[in-house]
Amino acid sequence: MTRLIDRTDKIFVAGHRGMAGSAIVRRLNQSGYANLLTVTHDELDLRDAVATAAWMESQRPDVVVLAAAKVGGIQANATYPADFLLENLKIQNNVIESAWRFGAKRLLFLGSSCIYPKFAPQPILEESLLTGALEPTNEWYAIAKITGIQLCRALKQQHGFDAISLMPTNLYGPGDNYHPTNSHVLPALIRRFHEAARDGLPTVTCWGTGSPCREFLHVDDLAAAALFCLEHWQPAADDLQFLNVGTGSDLPIRDLAALVADAVGFRGSLEWDTTKPDGTPRKLLDVGRLKALGWSATIPLEEGLRATVNDYGQRQASGQEVRL
Repeated sequence: MTRLIDRTDKIFVAGHRGMAGSAIVRRLNQSGYANLLTVTHDELDLRDAVATAAWMESQRPDVVVLAAAKVGGIQANATYPADFLLENLKIQNNVIESAWRFGAKRLLFLGSSCIYPKFAPQPILEESLLTGALEPTNEWYAIAKITGIQLCRALKQQHGFDAISLMPTNLYGPGDNYHPTNSHVLPALIRRFHEAARDGLPTVTCWGTGSPCREFLHVDDLAAAALFCLEHWQPAADDLQFLNVGTGSDLPIRDLAALVADAVGFRGSLEWDTTKPDGTPRKLLDVGRLKALGWSATIPLEEGLRATVNDYGQRQASGQEVRL
């Protein structure tokens, strides 16, 4: 299979300290890509168009992976809609445009499965994009990500810029955000059940009804998919320029909560606060296109979940930062 990038290429991973970005850096290192560019937020604010352009012009990366984003769960999106829209638009526009202007030969943009309509047919095909209304609880983030996809497609169409996008399903794994109110569902459950087990609480209350179904992908699987696509995926000019990345299976949040409780050793009861929103009733990605190219996820949920719980517990015990 033809390799589209070289191990000597200068690869800039934007957002290398985040969960997805750090996993991609690990995967690149493991695969022999040693010429990596990273920069911290203190060194470069990607929301600053002038600073980003100057940095990209001086560094001239061959390949750009855009994993930087402002992310959060339902409550964070509802509380800070302008921040989620503006900050993500600025980051995306600045990095993607600068990569094109200063000669990058490939760019990989990481989107999100929240780009699809709330009631899209399941499993969700890539063609479902822009066919219906979004889920209101994360529409601002979704609109920003849709804009990033379309910018990549527009640059490809008008200027021949080799920009591709991946739409991962819900991610989990080392480096996640465990904030009590601003995190996504799985890390929020890990923290809640871990603290309940530690404190000997008799019950844990979870948001919603527990009935929505979700799909979960270990971040190391996402990193493997990202490198696979960078190396091998060259879509035709008239084909979609983005692919779904997931496992192809989902489960109810109620079952997920039971798995987390078991993994952390919580033996109490579970209660559900039905006054809290459920979000989209189901979100399962169709991963047929990526599978046909030769890539599939390999980390089972139970295995990945236990490893993630252990990582969280070890970091808590040692006093390491777990992004709380």
